[in-house]
Amino acid sequence: MAVAPKRQDTRKFFENLSGEGKSIAVLTSGGDAQGMNGAVRAVVRMGIYVGAKVYFIHEGYQGMVDGGDNIQEATWESVSSMLQVGGTVIGSARCKDFRTREGRLKAAHNLVKLNITNMCVIGGDGSLTGANLFREEWSSLLDELLQQGLIDNEAVVSNSVLHIVGMVGSIDNDFCGTDMTIGTDSALHRIIEVVDAIMTTAQSHQRTFVLEVMGRHCGYLALVSALACGADWVFIPEMPPEDGWEDNMCHKLSENRAERKRLNIIIVAEGAIDSHNKAITPDYIKDLVVSRLGFDTRVTILGHVQRGGTPSAFDRILASRMGVEAVLALLEASATTPACVVSLVGNQAVRLPLMECVQMTQEVQKAMDEKKFDEAVRLRGRSFEHNLATYRLLSYHKADGELPHQNAFNVAVLNVGAPAAGMNGAVRSAVRVGIAEGHRVFAVSDGFEGFYKGQIKEIKWGDVGGWTGQGGSLLGTKRTLPGKHLDKIAEQMRIHNINALLVIGGFEAFESLLQLYEARDHHEEFCVPMCMLPATISNNVPGTDLSIGADTSINAIVETCDRIKQSASGTKRRVFIIETMGGYCGYLATVGGLAAGADTVYIYEEPFDIRDLQANVEHLTQKMKTSVQRGLVLRNENCNDNFTADFIYQLYSEEGRGVFDCRKNILGHMQQGGAPSPFDRNFGTKIAAKAMQWITRTLKDSYKGGRVFANSDDTACLLGMRRRAMVFQPVSQLRDETDFVHRIPKEQWWLKLRPLMKILAKYKTSYDVSDSGQLEHVTRIRPKDSHTTSHHI
Repeated sequence: MAVAPKRQDTRKFFENLSGEGKSIAVLTSGGDAQGMNGAVRAVVRMGIYVGAKVYFIHEGYQGMVDGGDNIQEATWESVSSMLQVGGTVIGSARCKDFRTREGRLKAAHNLVKLNITNMCVIGGDGSLTGANLFREEWSSLLDELLQQGLIDNEAVVSNSVLHIVGMVGSIDNDFCGTDMTIGTDSALHRIIEVVDAIMTTAQSHQRTFVLEVMGRHCGYLALVSALACGADWVFIPEMPPEDGWEDNMCHKLSENRAERKRLNIIIVAEGAIDSHNKAITPDYIKDLVVSRLGFDTRVTILGHVQRGGTPSAFDRILASRMGVEAVLALLEASATTPACVVSLVGNQAVRLPLMECVQMTQEVQKAMDEKKFDEAVRLRGRSFEHNLATYRLLSYHKADGELPHQNAFNVAVLNVGAPAAGMNGAVRSAVRVGIAEGHRVFAVSDGFEGFYKGQIKEIKWGDVGGWTGQGGSLLGTKRTLPGKHLDKIAEQMRIHNINALLVIGGFEAFESLLQLYEARDHHEEFCVPMCMLPATISNNVPGTDLSIGADTSINAIVETCDRIKQSASGTKRRVFIIETMGGYCGYLATVGGLAAGADTVYIYEEPFDIRDLQANVEHLTQKMKTSVQRGLVLRNENCNDNFTADFIYQLYSEEGRGVFDCRKNILGHMQQGGAPSPFDRNFGTKIAAKAMQWITRTLKDSYKGGRVFANSDDTACLLGMRRRAMVFQPVSQLRDETDFVHRIPKEQWWLKLRPLMKILAKYKTSYDVSDSGQLEHVTRIRPKDSHTTSHHI
C-alpha cells in the first residue's frame, strides 16, 4: 500500500480526543446478524478506554422506550467472551412504540435521566432511519419534557445535542454506501457449508438441487454464493430473467449433464421475480425441471440457518474496526455534524452521512419497482456490479466443439509456491474467462518445475467444473524458481507457442515474475504479457492488501482459538500460547489475534524485548484478578529467533506460578488446508477474471506484424487490492517496496490494526487516527474505470 511519508505535524492521535464526562449508549435493532456482538464489544471497550461511560440498551428501541433495567452501564468484563457468539447478546426487537411520537418522548426521557447524548445504533436501514428521526426531533422532545415538568432547564442545556453514529448489521448486504455489512460474510459461510454438503449427495445420485437463500429485496447472498460454488443458474431480484428463460435454463442444465456433470445447483433469492414482477419460487423451478428434463430434483430452503452460528473472522474484524471508528466519530462530532454511518469501502473505513445512504438504499427499491433494473444494480454499488459482471462472464459457455478462431492466443496458467485455499477457484475463473474471450488456455502442472519439464496441456471449459470448493492446488504447485531453467522454459514457450502467462501464487510467484521480466533481454519468448495474482496464506506479497487464501487461514486460526479458549471454561486461570504460520509476516497472527480476542500478539515487524514479555505477564496477572480468568497469546513463527514458543511458554509458566498455568499449541499445517472460505472463492474468481481481461487487452495492444511482442514494464504486472481499488502494478516497480531477505513488503497496512487490538485488550497505546474515516459523500455517477483503477471487492 502506498503510504505517504510520515510527517509528524499532520498526524493526529486520539489521545487528544477524550470521552471524559460523556455517555454513550449502544443498541442493536432490527434483524440480528452475526458480528453484532463484536461491534458492541468494540464500542464498549473503546468508550471505556477514552474515559466515557457506556450503557447497554437491551432489546433495541423497545428497551429505550421502556427504560428501567433495560438501560444498564457496561463494564470492561461485561463484554468478555462475546466476540465468538452469533446474534446479539443485548437483544433486538421490532418496536412499534418507537414509531410514535409518544414512544420517542419516553425514550428521550430515559436517555436524559442518564445524561446520554451519544448513541451508537447497530441495525439495518429501518433502525438507522428511526435513529435519525429521533435526532431531528431531539430538541422539540426536550422542550416537551420540560413543559410537562419531567426535566428541568439544566437538563435541557446539558443534553441539548444528540449525536448518532450507525453501523450496518444485516446479512443481506442491502445497504448502499458500504461494501460489506456486518453479518454478510458469516451468512455466506453458512450457505457455502450447506452447498458443499449438498454437492456430495447430489453427486452420488445425479440430482438437481434448488436452494433458496435469504434476500427479499437484495440478491447479494444469492449472487455471491452462486459465484462461490459455481452454480448452474441464479435468480435474483435485480436481474429478472428474460422471457423464455425456462427454455434457456433447461437447455443449459441438460448441456451440463451431457458433459458428464453429475449434478446441477440452482440458487434462488427469496425475492426473485421474472420480468413481469411474478415471483419465481423454488417449487416452480423444481416442477419445471422435473416435467421438462425428468431430472431427480430436490428443494432446500435454508431459512434462519443463515442468520445463525458463530461470526466469521471477517465479520469479527469488520465489527471491531467499525466499533472503534464509531466511538471516534462520536468523540469528534459537533452540533452541526450530520448523523453518520461508519462502513467499509474496499479495505478502508469511511464515514458517510446516514441519510444519503438511506435515500440511496430506498432509490434502489424505487428503481426496481419501476423495472429500471440496470439503474438498481448501479445504485447497489461497485461491489455488487462487479460480482454481477463476473457472474455474467462465467455463465457464457462455448461448446468445446466450437474451437477458438484461428488467430486465438495461447495463455498458460500455473500455480507457484505453497498451496493456498482459493487457488483452484482462481484457475477455474481464468480458464473459463480465457475461453470465453476466444483464447486457448494451457494448464502447467507443478509450477515452473513442470514448465521446464514440459508438463503443459490444453485445459477445456469442462475440466475445471467443481473446482471452486476444492482446497489446495489441483494443478500442483512447487516453490522452484525459473531462474536456473530459463533456457528450457523459453523452449517450452516456443514449442507450445505461449503468448501470455498467468501466475497464481505467493512470494515465489512474485520472484519468478521478476526473474522472467529481467530475462526478457536474453529471451524474446518472455516478451509476452505476464500477470501475477497473489495467493498465499501469509499475505506477504508486495502491492496488495489481501491475498487469496489468507481469509481461509485466519478462519482456521480463529476457529481453533475459540475451541482452545472454550477448553479453559472449566479450569480457571489458564493462559494459552499459540504459534501461527506466516514466515516473517505477522499478518495471520495479528488479524487472527484481533478476531480471536487475543491479549498479546508477538510479531517480527514490531520488535519486543524481555521487558515487554515481563509487562505482558504482569498484565495477565492483573486480568486474572477479574472475572475473566483466561488469556490468549499469539506468536508468529519467526517473530524472534531466541524468544521461541518454548521460551515464552517457560517464561510465562515461571512468572505466572501460583497465579495462572500455561499451555502451548503450535497450529501448523491445518492453517494451509481446508475448503476455501466464501471470501477467498469470490476474491479469487473476481481477480482472475479481471486479470484475464487485462491479458486480452494487453495481447491486442502488443500484437504487431503477426506476433506478440511485449517488453515494457507495464506488461509484467501484479494485480492487487490497494485500499479501495484493484490495481495492476509493474513488478519492476514493486521490487523497491520489498524486503527480499524477510520476504515481506516494506510497508504493511495491517500494522495500523495493532493498536486496535491492544486497546481492545486493555493496553494503553498510541493510536494514529489521521487515517480514520473523514465524512465523505455517497458517490453517484462515476467515470468509467480505466484498467488501472477502481474495482471494489
